[in-house]
Amino acid sequence: MRIGFVGTGEITQAIVTGLSKTDLGATPMSLSPRNEIIAAGLAGRYSNVTVASDNQAVLDNSDLVFLAIRPQIAEEVVRALAFRDTHHVVSLVGATPLDRLTTWINAKVRLSQAIPLPFVATLNGATAIHPPDEVAAAIFSRLGKAIEVGNKAEYDLLGAASALMGTYFGILEAGTKWLENKGLSYDSGRAYLNQMFGALSDVAAQAPERSFDEIRSEFSTKGGLNEQVYANFVADGGVRALSDALDGVFSRIRRSD
Repeated sequence: MRIGFVGTGEITQAIVTGLSKTDLGATPMSLSPRNEIIAAGLAGRYSNVTVASDNQAVLDNSDLVFLAIRPQIAEEVVRALAFRDTHHVVSLVGATPLDRLTTWINAKVRLSQAIPLPFVATLNGATAIHPPDEVAAAIFSRLGKAIEVGNKAEYDLLGAASALMGTYFGILEAGTKWLENKGLSYDSGRAYLNQMFGALSDVAAQAPERSFDEIRSEFSTKGGLNEQVYANFVADGGVRALSDALDGVFSRIRRSD
């Protein structure tokens, strides 16, 4: 199998970096020359990676093609390419449904879409895939966890959930600033909360059969401090605000279809 990337941005860099740490590390990979710095850097680090002369050359030298381009230029870029019916294409293009891509591609390729997160570079990614695709799943399961979903609505829901990343860091910053305002140094507060939240994530990862609410209850002694903070969070509209925000993101994603 030969892998090609049309578009050489941060996500392409993360995927190539992650794959270099797996059993696919020697797989031939062809990169778009559009981002010269990233492309040259990857080719310089990995002997199996080459920079193609243009996007068509990427396709000509690939069996599995990742479309890693911005939605604003996707139609222009994709329509200009000559795909083979034997191509397996995985779209990483946001806000662009498969039927639209199929029209632009104008060939009987095998087509799916995915939302890889930057953590694929460290093999800790969570990647949504639609429709289920064993080849894409095999790639992204090596880079963390692949979550295959059967319909577009489920895929869009996971896309909306990915918008929680900024809020996660916002909560950490709010907690760190609270500690700083009460007299603790920012660095000490950051180190403490970073370690605590990382460990909490590990607890959940080691108990996949348990709901988050079950784990929350375990960490919330009756009448204790954890119970108090969560009760205040709920009473002050925190859960409602979060749900409303996700509803807004989900609606925005669906409108783009």
